[in-house]
Order: sequence, then C-alpha cells, then structure tokens
Amino acid sequence: DLQLEEYVDLYWRDYPSLISCFTESCIIDQAVIGQMQRPSFLSSAPPCVFNWLSSCLRGEERPPFPYLPGICHRTELLVLSYALYIIGDERATSTNVSKYLFRLSAGHKSCANEPNFRRQSSVKVRFSSEILAELLVDWLSSQGFTLKDLESVPFGVALPIREAIYKCREQPSSNWPEEVCLLIGRQDLTKQAHKMTLAKSKASVGSGFSLVPPSSTEADEEEDGMSDIIHEVTGLIWNQDLRVQEVRRLLQSSRPVRVSVVQLPEVSDHEYIEEKENKLLQLCQRTMALPVGRGLFTLFSYHPVPTEPLPVPKLNLTGRAPPRNTMVDLNSGNIDVPPNMTNWPSFHNGVAAGLKITPASQVDSAWIAYNKPKSPELANEYAGFLMALGLNGHLTKLATLNIHDYLTKGHEMTSIGLLLGVSSAKLGTMDMSITRLLSIHIPALLPPTSTELDVPHNVQVAAVIGIGLVYQGTGHRHNAEVLLSEIGRPPGPEMEYCTDRESYSLAAGLALGMVCLGHGSNLIGMTDLNVPEQLYQYMVGGHRRAQAGANRERHKSPSYQIKEGDTINVDVTCPGATLALAMIYLKTNNRSIADWLKPPDTWFLLDFIKPEFLLLRTLARCIIMWDEILPNTEWVKSNIPQIMRGNFDPSEDINMDTMAQAQDYITAGACMALGLRFAGSANSDAFDCLYEFARTFMKMMSFAGTAAVGAMGYYNLQTCLSMILLAMSMVMAGTGNLKVLQLCRFFHKRTGGEMNYGFHMAHHMALGLLFLGGGRYTVSSSNSAIAALLCALYPHFPAHSTDNRYHLQALRHLAVLAAEPRLLVPVDVDSLKPCYALLEVTYKATKWYNQTTVELMAPTLLPELHLLKQVKVKGPRYWELTLDLSKETQHLKSILIRDGVLYVKLRAGQLPYKDDPQGWKSLLATTANHRNSGVTAFRPEAISTFTSEPALISFAEFFCKTSEGLKSREDSLVLFSAMLYECVTQECPEMLPTYIAIEQAVGALRQGDLQQTFPLWQLRLVVELWDSRMLRGPANKHDTLLTSEFLPVMKNAVDVALDNWLKDHSSVLRSYMRSEVLSGDARAVMLAGFLVYRSIPCFKNPNTHLEGCSSFADLLSRSSHLGIPLRDMLRLVPILLSSASGSQSLLYPLQAFSS
Repeated sequence: DLQLEEYVDLYWRDYPSLISCFTESCIIDQAVIGQMQRPSFLSSAPPCVFNWLSSCLRGEERPPFPYLPGICHRTELLVLSYALYIIGDERATSTNVSKYLFRLSAGHKSCANEPNFRRQSSVKVRFSSEILAELLVDWLSSQGFTLKDLESVPFGVALPIREAIYKCREQPSSNWPEEVCLLIGRQDLTKQAHKMTLAKSKASVGSGFSLVPPSSTEADEEEDGMSDIIHEVTGLIWNQDLRVQEVRRLLQSSRPVRVSVVQLPEVSDHEYIEEKENKLLQLCQRTMALPVGRGLFTLFSYHPVPTEPLPVPKLNLTGRAPPRNTMVDLNSGNIDVPPNMTNWPSFHNGVAAGLKITPASQVDSAWIAYNKPKSPELANEYAGFLMALGLNGHLTKLATLNIHDYLTKGHEMTSIGLLLGVSSAKLGTMDMSITRLLSIHIPALLPPTSTELDVPHNVQVAAVIGIGLVYQGTGHRHNAEVLLSEIGRPPGPEMEYCTDRESYSLAAGLALGMVCLGHGSNLIGMTDLNVPEQLYQYMVGGHRRAQAGANRERHKSPSYQIKEGDTINVDVTCPGATLALAMIYLKTNNRSIADWLKPPDTWFLLDFIKPEFLLLRTLARCIIMWDEILPNTEWVKSNIPQIMRGNFDPSEDINMDTMAQAQDYITAGACMALGLRFAGSANSDAFDCLYEFARTFMKMMSFAGTAAVGAMGYYNLQTCLSMILLAMSMVMAGTGNLKVLQLCRFFHKRTGGEMNYGFHMAHHMALGLLFLGGGRYTVSSSNSAIAALLCALYPHFPAHSTDNRYHLQALRHLAVLAAEPRLLVPVDVDSLKPCYALLEVTYKATKWYNQTTVELMAPTLLPELHLLKQVKVKGPRYWELTLDLSKETQHLKSILIRDGVLYVKLRAGQLPYKDDPQGWKSLLATTANHRNSGVTAFRPEAISTFTSEPALISFAEFFCKTSEGLKSREDSLVLFSAMLYECVTQECPEMLPTYIAIEQAVGALRQGDLQQTFPLWQLRLVVELWDSRMLRGPANKHDTLLTSEFLPVMKNAVDVALDNWLKDHSSVLRSYMRSEVLSGDARAVMLAGFLVYRSIPCFKNPNTHLEGCSSFADLLSRSSHLGIPLRDMLRLVPILLSSASGSQSLLYPLQAFSS
C-alpha cells in the first residue's frame, strides 16, 4: 500500500513461506499516498541488523542503525559490540555512540529521508585485538550482559563476542571484577574475585574458602598447642620428609622430659634423686625457653571459636626417669630452685598461645575478658595473652574500662603485657589516649608537680618502648627529647633507679630510634638537640651534661647506692645510644655517622671497649651503610680492622684474648647485619656465607679446653654462634631450611654447662623464625621490620629465667611485627584442595641486577613485592593468570593476607603435578592437544580425561559412540566426535552448540529442506568473520574459535548446494530479477536463502538493476556499487549476461576464481 517494495522484499526474505507474492493490488489511492507525511525514522532502505553487522565484518561504511531506547536494548548492545571489537573504535561505547546508533524518538523532526552519515577521516590508533577484547568484555559486563544472555544470541552474531571472551580467558587480568570473570568463564578468577568482594564488604569472617586446619580434639589442642598448622599446605611445601613433625617435637613443652641419669655404685639413693632433680633443672632451662619459638612457629594459625576459651598448652616442668618411668619433680625440696623461676616462662607461654589467633578472627572485648583465668597462678599467662592480642591487632577492641581494671590491679606482668600490646596495636599512629596511658608509667613524661607513682622498673621499660612503637617514624620532637635524656638518666634520686639500669637505657635508645626511624639528618625541628652528637657522647663517654627543664629538680638528690660522678657510664648508655644511631640513620648510607661506629684501629683503644659493644657498633655501622652490604665472606672479613688481619710484631704487647674476642664479636655483628639486609629473601649467597661462619665457630667450640676456646671463652663463642644462627634464620625465615634445622636440633640437645636459658631462647627463636607461621610467613626488610628485629634479637640474652637486667624479655616477641605473609598457595577451583602450580616471577631491574625471570613451584614464598614486576601462573597444566605488580601491588597483598589462596583451574587433559610430577601421564593428552592432530585417534570413551561436565559426557555417550541404530550415519559420528574433541581440548565447550547449529543448517540446505533463511544469515556472518581474519594474514586464522578444517568444509558444502540449485533453477532467479510473481513453494524458500547468503540486494529498486550491462567491467562496477561481494557476483555472471558469447567468455575467470 505504501509502495515500500524493499520492506516487502526484506520480510519475504526472512519468511518466504508466509509471504507468497509481491504483486497484490494497491488499495490506497496514489494521490493519498503522496500527501502522507512519513516519519523521520522511516528510511527508503529497510533497517536490517544482520545486514548492518555483515557490513561491519566486510569493512564497509554504514549509516547509524536506528533503535528505540529501552526497547531495542539487545540490538543496541550487539551493534556497539561490533563497532568496538570488529571496527576497532574504542570510543564506540562512550563518546562515539551516535556514529553507530540512530536514536528514534516520538516527534523527531526529519531533515532528510536518510540519516546524515559522514565518516570522519582522522588518524586512528589501531588497538590490538586483545585490548579490544578486554574493552568489549568489560563493557558488556557493566551492561549486565551474562553468559545466559549470550546463549540467546544467534550463533553467527555471537561468534565475535565468544571470540573476545575466549581471548580474555586465555590472558585475563587478575584484578577484574567478579562479573567479568563470570562472563569469560574463568571459575578460578570468579572465586578469587568473589572472595575479594566479600573481604571488602561487611562480610562475615570465614566467607568463601580459606585454609583452615582440620578439626582436632580438645585433647590434641591441649597437647602441644601446635595442631593448628595446616598440614595440607606444609605437606606440599616439605613433601620429602617429616620436618614439621620434628619441629613440633622440639618445641612441645606439655609433656614430661626424659631424665636419663645413670646411678653409679658409689652414689646413694638420696644423692641419686638429687642428681636427677639437678638434671631436670638443667632440662627445665630448655623447656622454659621453648614458648618463644613456639609462638613464632604457630603464628596466626588458629581461628578461635567465640564461645570457647583459647586453649593454652601446659608448661610442664616435670620429668620421667627410665627405666621405670618414675616421676621427677622440682617441688620435692631436695634441691634449691630459684624463686619465681616460672614467672616469665609462663608469660611467654601465654604470648605463644595468643599469637596463634589470626588477625581476621572474631575477637571482641567480651571474649578477651572471658579468657581471664580464675586462678591467680595463671595471671602471668593471661598477661602474655594480652600482649599477644596487641601484636595481632585485637587489643584495640578491648574496652577502656577493662584496660583501667587490669592496670589498677598492680600486677606487674599484666601491666607489661597490656602496655606493649596496646602500643603494638597502635603502631605509628600517635594515638593520644594510648600516649596518656603510657605517660602515666614514665616519670620523665609527667609534670614535675605530679604525684609520684610507684611504677615497677620493668613496667617503665615497657612503657618507654611503647612510646617508641606508638610514635614510630613520626619524628615527634618532645618524645625524642625526653627519650634522648632518658638514655643517660643518672641513678637516683635516693634509692630509685639503681637496679637493671641497662635495660631502661637500652629501651630509651630503642624507643628514640623508632621515633626517628630512618630520618637521618632530616630531623625537622631537632637541630638544637644535637641528637647525633649526644648519642655519640653516650657511646664513647665524657662529661655528663646538666639535666634540663623538669628533670633538673628530680635528679638533684643523689643516689644512695651508686656513685658515678659527672661522667657518663658507657656500660649503661652505649648499647641504647649505638642502636638509636643505627635506627635513625638506617639505610641512609651516611658515611660520616658510620665512621663514628668503626672499631678502633689501635690496640690501646681496643682495650677500652667491651667486645659486646663492638658487635653492636659493627651491626649499627653496616645497617647504616645498607647498600654496601654484600653476601660474601670477603665483605664480612672487611669489617675487621687491619691491625687484626696483618702480621703481629712480637715486640708489641698484644692481649690475645682481647684480639680473639674482638675479632669474633665483629664477625658476629657483620653476620647479623647480613641477616637483616637479606631478611626473608632466602638469598643463597647470603646463606652460604653465614653457614660457613657458623661451621667455623662450631669447629672452634668442638675443641673444648684448647687455647682458642680458652682465649675466646665458651660464653663468648656461644653468643656469637647464636647470633649467626639467628641471622641465618632471618635470611631463610619461613623456608624451613634443612641445614639450619639441623643446627637448631643440635643445640636443642645440648643442655647443662654454660648452655643457659638465654642461649636456649636464642636457638628456639631461630627455629621459630625458620618455620615462621608454619611456613606461611617470612620476615620483611622494611625499616619498621628492622626496628622490631633489633628489639627482639638484641644480642644479649638472659642468663636465667628471671633476668631482665640488660634487656626486657617481653621484647623478644616484637619479632612478630616484622612478619609478613608471602606464601602463595594455589588451590584447585574444582576440588578446593591446595595443589602445585608453576609460577613465573619477574624481578624489576635494580642497580645490582637487570630484569630477570625465575620459575618457582608454588606453594612458595614470594620475594618482597616491591622487588617484583610480575607474577604469572604458567601453563601448560593450568590456565594462565598474570598478576601485574608494575601497576599496583594491593591486589596481590590482599591475596597474601587472606591465607595466600590463589585459585587455579586445571586445563583439559592435564593432571595435577602431585599425580603426575614429570608430565608423562599427561603426555598423550598434551600431544593431542594441538590443532590438526589427534582428532582421528580420539575415542569418545576418553572424554572424561578432558572434562567432567555432565552435558559433554552425555553428548559423547549418545552422539559419538557407534551403535546398531547409527551405523548408517558413520560420517555424522566422526563429525560429532571431531566437534567434541575440538571443544574440550581447546577449553571452549560453549562452542559445541555453534558447531551443531552450523552442521544442521548445512544439512538442511543439502537436502533442500530449508524452512527459513535465518540459519543462512548466521552462516553468512560466520563466513564473513572468517574471511575478515584471513584478509589480515594466515597467522590470524587461529583467532577464530572454529577450526581451520571444519569451516572450509561447511562453506564448500553450502557453495556446492547453492550452485547446484542455481544450475537447475536459474529461471526462478531471473523471474525474481524481473519482479515477476513467484510461487510460494520450496523454490521460493531456496531462492530467498540464495539471495541472503549471496548478499544480493532487492531488485525492486530501479537503482539496483543489474540486467542490461554491456560488459563484464560494467557489471563489476555496478555490483561493487551495490555492495555485492566479488565471489558472489561471479556466480551470477552467466545469468546476468544472457548472451552465449558473454557467458562463454566469462566461464574461465569464474572457474579460476572458484578453484
């Protein structure tokens, strides 16, 4: 009626069986039609989205496609997807939408019948197909487009989107949101993204998968306190031996020790009992030192139940004597036992139990109070428990009222644990409430008119360290000034500050170093304090400066016990001042300050310095000159002064004891600096260097009674060896190195003699660091971590369990502040079990080495993240995943903090490394996993090797296996098997419906059973996408998801079927071109299919007539103007040029092109 012939033709092509003819009479008068005003969106050429998408694939210019907002949403998505991915316009979905879509709205005024489309000619940056694929997938997910939506899109239209999804699946970004991961079908990334989303939201603890140890009975938990180590992970890390069980055996303190004493004939029974109890007392020195190491070993491994108290293992100080296994106890009264011997070990036991709690646990003030023991004997354990809660960040949840209650009880241990705990929890925050809390316990921070409080000395030491922790790295002037003066605090007034002065001065020095940590010479506002000069004076001695300000009156009254005069007592002030200088100038490479710390270069001056101070000076000098530390023996020996390395003049009066001790302590200090420099790096050169020195000291100790040991002294040798052992443990922290474990076990077995409580503590701290957090943690080398390690590993260990003279024992636990989670644990997303996966770790280039790449087998400890450029899960067994650290490290940090779980997905036909370490079992599947091979050898029964999806297994069962009823369709079985093989081996099972749809469309066309032209539209889009890839070059043929064998075969089958139909029914095509009436039979359906597939335009428009062309050149010119592809145009030549000579002359080029 409206004489819109092209619209009628379009509808007939879509539904040829419904629309039978074109020549029905017009009911509306022509004059009325002329007076009708057409809407603006009604163009003369009917809009066809398939035609528009086809033009995109062929690279042709097209006007914007009209759409109705809110109604044609799917059309809008598809058009913009093609514009973005096929055309390559990265702004198609943002600023250039109007170039591809024409918005239809009511009342729109028409300026012309055709939309004004003018292609902008500008220089464009061609994005790679991978970047365009990422942009497309990201945009589709932001529009709420899902895989379910994609299944409803016709297979030909959806193929480019599936191609983009497959590319993103191969090379995904690790920090994509959950919606994108769902769209690309990466379950591992989806699980990871879901876990991150829960963590960022107000989600409950324990949502998603986490590495939780298997449930154990209450008896097991009370047994040794180490049952929470995740054996699934440790079994993968150390799969060749039982070293974790050995560590548990060494660190357990809940069972009686074995007391083996042989009764000699001349020894009476009473004396024999005393011998056994003396032996037990020696063994108890070791047992009491175990909790410090156990706290490091079980660090952050326990998720407490809010309704149950925290299980604390017993500190069993009894023994069993063979052969009758009789009980040996220290409470019998036969021998003298030191008073309060178990106070500090109980405190350490409480800390070790509390450190098990993970930082992400559900801990509140009520639960903390709920764990308070009713028995006063357990108060020390609870004090340690409070400190541990501060170290893992939970003490901030303790109510202020509860803190007040604990402090007013006046229990010394509780005050120490609470003050250090809250300070650690508020590290570097300058929190005023905590500052007020600490200041009450430090007389120097109180006004001179304040009431004097009777604060125990150890509590003051803890409060001073607390100030350093709360103000770490802030450079706070007032606190720095007070702490500087407290390093040299004189004894007095009267009876005060007369005992254990060394620990207070050391604490003030450590706290000052933490306040000004790493500031170097940039101490803003402290120029008048002359901090470096004052510290140097504390270090070398000199005349004491007068007390300034409020402290002047306080120290007017002299001490009644100690007379020091006006000179500085360097035995008290030197350690704190030395470490304060080291921490202030940490990593600054300030040579002038470092030269202050050089050991003396004359024998005379060397006699005036304690060997221990030489260790501290060497350590301080080396960590100031951080960049000069080298992991070799030559560098360590270079720290020894020249006078000790050369030949000695016999005429000189040289004290060999002094030289031997100085040389060994300097060596130990350099080794300690080496351990700090390479802490947590597992650097093989550093370890080999330290191990060589450890063996040297071991050989010296093995010659007991010789001149070397006599000159050096057992205590000094053991001190140096312990520091080297700790340095090795820092370097290999978390790795469980077997050589260090053997050394720790060797020292564990040595008891009695001069092997005192402090040495046992050092050795078991080394063991705890070696297996830090059960292998999940290692040590950082950041400034804050170095400060914590200097506090915790101070090279003077207590002589007995009540010794706090030189160093407060509670500070040993500050090593936890240096712990850093760096264990990456691959977890199979299907089985949710930890597994092995190959990682490719790329280091950034530094001044020491170029950019380099190493391969690691995870689970593994990663290097420090600031050193890395990229971490990649490498194939071929698992889907690749890249964590790009050059952009940002927060994503990987969040993974490591949350158990280090990285979800991975096993590829088709591959076996896990645990089941197939060498890849031999997967070799057949891997060989057949390449295209163009293995299809013929594929057996449907082997489908379970490649996939576990029920739909694919059922397809193989019913469509790929030969049966009695399907023997006649052997070709179809082979084809279906090839389709299934391709889909499962290339990890794209979603392509199987596309393969089947193509095969069904081609089969219907072959049999002449075509019911509609829709399948041919989709085939045309598939072929045009393939052709567009081939135009870019043969290398791009693998960009398509369809195999290089399948599509050409199908395309050839369509061409043969249509050519045969054209040969037999050319008259039908001529009738259509002459606008004659067509019958509604099967010939019309095939004609419509032919026109659609061959891209032939509507001939109702006079401008589209092709008949009457006088030459082949004229025909080609007109056909190119109409957008008919050359390949399809050549097939029409015999019909369009009706003369026999013309047809004969064009037969050769047609055959040549077709071949």
